[in-house]
Amino acid sequence: MMSSRPGSARTLWAEAPPHPRGLWSRPSFRRALVAALLLAVVSTLLFAGLAYAGDPTGARTGGAADVAARVAGKPSTDELAAELGHVKASLNLFFVVFGGALVFFMQAGFALVETGFCRSKNAVHVIMTNFVIFAIGVIAYWAVGFALEFGGVGRLATLGATQPLDGLAQVADGWGVFGHTGWFLSGRSYDVVILGFFFFQLVFMDTAATIPTGAMAERWKFSSFVVYGFFMAAIVYPVYGSWVWGGGWLSALGRNLGLGHGAVDFAGSGVVHALGGFAALAGAVVLGPRVGKFAKDGTPRVILAHNLPLAILGVIILVFGWIGFNGASTLAATDMRFSVVIVNTFIACAAGCLSAMFLVWRKYGKPDPSMAANGMLAGLVAITAPCAFVDTVGAFVIGLLAGLIVVGSIVVVEGRLKVDDPVGAVSVHGACGLWGLLAVGLFADGSYGDGLNGVAGGVTGLLYGGGFGQLGAQAIDLVVVATWSFGLMYAFFKVQDRLQGIRVTRDEETIGLDVPEMGVAAYPDSLHL
Repeated sequence: MMSSRPGSARTLWAEAPPHPRGLWSRPSFRRALVAALLLAVVSTLLFAGLAYAGDPTGARTGGAADVAARVAGKPSTDELAAELGHVKASLNLFFVVFGGALVFFMQAGFALVETGFCRSKNAVHVIMTNFVIFAIGVIAYWAVGFALEFGGVGRLATLGATQPLDGLAQVADGWGVFGHTGWFLSGRSYDVVILGFFFFQLVFMDTAATIPTGAMAERWKFSSFVVYGFFMAAIVYPVYGSWVWGGGWLSALGRNLGLGHGAVDFAGSGVVHALGGFAALAGAVVLGPRVGKFAKDGTPRVILAHNLPLAILGVIILVFGWIGFNGASTLAATDMRFSVVIVNTFIACAAGCLSAMFLVWRKYGKPDPSMAANGMLAGLVAITAPCAFVDTVGAFVIGLLAGLIVVGSIVVVEGRLKVDDPVGAVSVHGACGLWGLLAVGLFADGSYGDGLNGVAGGVTGLLYGGGFGQLGAQAIDLVVVATWSFGLMYAFFKVQDRLQGIRVTRDEETIGLDVPEMGVAAYPDSLHL
């Protein structure tokens, strides 16, 4: 019921004056409308003035007044040339540093791939090795590795270096074996160009060093892994790298023996991947297989990955990072070949994924996701050496064959050699890294590489009329990297196993390494064995 007491709604309604018929007849409405119109006019004029005051298209930003000159706004020809050179060097240096950032992000990809492919009871241990190898590598490479690899590389011309790194130890004239300037990045190495170049090369070293963490996963003592990390980053990787990229003897095979342009490895199928893959093979051989991997008759058993979606996500991150890995290896944004490099990289990885997937689909009846993932990585690894020297058809063939090679290699490594490699690192990086080196000597089309390693003309492979010279240099490089990496690392792991021990106990391996080695489980709410 409606109240009728004083002050009630009925009383107020009865006493309220009638409303005017229209809004315009209300003075308050008219004042508000006029105020709104004035505000709109003032705002329009104000913002229009601000817009015209700036340079929204950028057409008027930057000019003669921005060039450092003795007479402001009137630079001389020499002053313009100096400014142009400075801008070019700055652009190239930024390009290299940004490319290095992309390569560093690949560490996340490797961590996810290896962790996903392994069992959940070892997830923390696996990802910890992928994480800590970077910290170890930074210190070892800063102190020793960079000087050994690039201490004799010469002048970094595309980056505008003001002085060369000219400390190259040689066994004979033109036969360099390692560098010896740049220890701790001190002295002449305290330079913006050299430090930028160091950063780029650092993340390449880290990629090589992290490859064995997958092949040796789920039974490797963390303490022995730490020792390995310093040895790999300070000695094994830099010395071989100096032979190919640091002005060493493999790169000089063209000048000294007339073998094409000498060993050519644009972004590291050999220097990074094959070296890491054969180090992984040596470690897996010395370490031995995981408990239960092989039956009594030697038949390999499948040990299921605990998180394939995680592994596939890691592969996607690696493909993204490979844009910097291969593309920025021109060491110059002004060298527009980087667009060819990146497109070739994507074509090869796609071809590798599909060829591996269809092969296992036909052979085993299912398109195995893990093989498809490794096929994509195989294409990436194989195209890394030839990516700048081949056309897109060559890139497709190289990637296609890499996908087939990785499947066959995994079957041989497990079935014939009886080597336990949980993630397929030996096949992806080792076998396909070697294929990438050979591919340069076959598919290089002669359109790029004039002057590389001091040899005139473009890099040309056998199938494009280059003869056997370049192929011969690549074959020598192939034998050297496999021998150096496997031989030295096999000896290292054997000695380390005798002195320190490199494998966890059987009980620790059975319950998983997370708690015994790391003190924490990745999935503490349930038991994952």
